[in-house]
Amino acid sequence: MAEDRVVLVGVDGSPESLGAVDWAVARAARENWRVHILCAYSLPSFTTASLDGGYAALDDSAIRSGAQAVVSEAADRAQGKGVTVTNSLETGDPAGVLVDLSDEAALTVVGTRGGGGFTDRLLGTVSSALPAHAHCPTIVVPRHTEGADYTPVRRIVVGVDGSDSARKALRWAVREADVWDAELTAIAAVPMASGAGALAWLPAAVDREQVLADVRSGLDRAVADALQDHPGVVVRRHALDGNAAELMAEFSTAVDLVVVGSRGRGGFSGLLLGSVSQGVLAHASCPVMVVPARAKDDEEPRSGRNQGTPWKRA
Repeated sequence: MAEDRVVLVGVDGSPESLGAVDWAVARAARENWRVHILCAYSLPSFTTASLDGGYAALDDSAIRSGAQAVVSEAADRAQGKGVTVTNSLETGDPAGVLVDLSDEAALTVVGTRGGGGFTDRLLGTVSSALPAHAHCPTIVVPRHTEGADYTPVRRIVVGVDGSDSARKALRWAVREADVWDAELTAIAAVPMASGAGALAWLPAAVDREQVLADVRSGLDRAVADALQDHPGVVVRRHALDGNAAELMAEFSTAVDLVVVGSRGRGGFSGLLLGSVSQGVLAHASCPVMVVPARAKDDEEPRSGRNQGTPWKRA
């Protein structure tokens, strides 16, 4: 059932995390999914020196009170948007908690480069670790700018390099295009020109236009496979000479969502999409969806291992 699907969003009180709440709610509303807002916190791993030279134990109550204020603000922001919203506090490292709970979520959403208020943590740490280890796709909402509004999603670009991870990312991109009724463009980048990241081993005598044509052919096959369950989606596709991360970051200024795979080893283009995903996350101007190799296809049921997830306890 649609209502069994949960979009998990991590918050820390920063504007970026509130932007993540907005994105999560808008996405959940497209398919009548639920949203669970979570704030994870942990006590510092050291004690505090007292004036008499001894050590005073830290009181959890003040930190928990601050965390509760953060999650309450985020939950209030999500109300009245036509979706079911639950929330919880969890103790533990935020990235670790979100990774664990992502096994039962359809999507996980976080902000990036947010100053973590009461925890003094950088949400950027979470937004870097979570996409690499999550069990479901992670959407990272970029640094807050005045007037920024990342929904609805009307234009999507996806990076494809022929790897299994990239094909999975392409399938997710097609599905997102279908859900949002968005335009989708698939990009395969081959860095053949001189400079950093170029294919220095490529013989000068090789017909570079033929290389791009071959890459385009592989891209066409990958797109055709991804469209089998979504025949109504139109996908523009381009094989380009250039650095994949730079091209995707450039496209991010003109689209509403960038989709990349993680830890995929390139097939027909020979790229490491894992490094691309990190580069795109660092420089994108719009939200980025990172689809890890371990992510289940959306049609697959959740594993059911985490019966104690907070939205099931609620």
